[in-house]
Amino acid sequence: MSEADPRRAIPRTDVLLGEARLLAAAQHLGHDVVRHAVVSAQGRARRGEIRPADVLEDAVSTLPVRASSLTPLLNATGVVVHTNIGRAPLSPAALRAVADASGHVDVELDLRTGERGRRGAGAVAALREAVPEAEAALVVNNGAAALVLATTALAAGREVVVSRGEMVEIGDGFRLPDLIASTGARLREVGTTNRTHVGDYLDAVGPDTGCILKVHPSNFRVDGFVASVGLEELRDARRPDGSVVPLVADIGSGLLTHDAVLPEEPDATTSLRAGATLVTASGDKLLGGPQAGLVLGRAEAVERLRRHPLARALRVDKLTLAALEATLRGPVTPVASALHLTADQVRPRTDRLAAALGREVVAVVGRVGGGGAPGVPLPGWAVEVPVAVVARLRIPADDVPVVLARVEDGRGLVDLRCVPSDRDADVERAVRAALAATGGSSSP
Repeated sequence: MSEADPRRAIPRTDVLLGEARLLAAAQHLGHDVVRHAVVSAQGRARRGEIRPADVLEDAVSTLPVRASSLTPLLNATGVVVHTNIGRAPLSPAALRAVADASGHVDVELDLRTGERGRRGAGAVAALREAVPEAEAALVVNNGAAALVLATTALAAGREVVVSRGEMVEIGDGFRLPDLIASTGARLREVGTTNRTHVGDYLDAVGPDTGCILKVHPSNFRVDGFVASVGLEELRDARRPDGSVVPLVADIGSGLLTHDAVLPEEPDATTSLRAGATLVTASGDKLLGGPQAGLVLGRAEAVERLRRHPLARALRVDKLTLAALEATLRGPVTPVASALHLTADQVRPRTDRLAAALGREVVAVVGRVGGGGAPGVPLPGWAVEVPVAVVARLRIPADDVPVVLARVEDGRGLVDLRCVPSDRDADVERAVRAALAATGGSSSP
């Protein structure tokens, strides 16, 4: 390399890493990520792709914006609990609780005595307060885990009696029969796909029955010539020796008390009153909290699950416990707000967005999502945009948030139901940019 070679002007790695902006970036991205960006920029300078004087700016420009590869986005689909984007968004109270719990906390310590404490006691207490009918509660890492633990603890090596009409499959090919079989229990199917009677259950109960399982078919509906059995009719089912058979109700979506907007959606309070021994549910759907599996019910049965060896493998971390407790004790969640938002309430925001963009407002029907209340429509309004704009909105760009809209009947729809009202301007900015990039038009 000659003395006049411009590559001699490329800044040294240690000098670049000492620059203020790169030092700051290393604090939240990590030293290795920043060093890789510097070395890559130096390599481009050596190949003549950039000038030596531009190495610092090039390194800064290639740094990731976030430490995680997950991309924040705004949900403009009109689907309240959208599985593919993380289901329930956490409330501000839950977010603060997660931040507070990110360091050292008394997750399993009694500060008064200095001795080991009951893990997640605050979240469990909050669940009990929310559902007084529950004698005890337990938190595991998701809804499927709650059901696995219940059937394992109550029926491993024994029979689980379940209606054929409740042998459901949910997303990604996940099937209830496979889940139950993995616990070592044997399924005893009763009734038919469309009609099951109380006698079908009672005739199947025998000395080898571990539990009766009722599953809410939350992601589909069967209408017409149908019959099903309520929890009240099964609460006193007994084995030949007179012992009561545990009754497990998997309600799925995590509704804790009745909600008039979701009149047919089962809830934990009603299910326990009806006679369920245990209720299992998810925490990140209608409850509006973090991913978690909830178990509520009779004290003896919950304790049996808590003491089972599998419970430790399914336990949740301190961040989940903090977020769950804050969700239960905090203000109205984003999920609840979106569910109860009426068409009249969302119309003014939609009109303002449409006027700003020079687009039309159309009537739409939102959905609960997340396998909950499949037959419940959520009437609302949306801004119609070209289909190409929907795809463009998903592409991250500088200073423009990612917005997830939907395509329906050949038209793009931007639905503000699930978008916080203080983010409407961000949606406008993103749609305006997407319209310009795809050759659409909007107001200046």
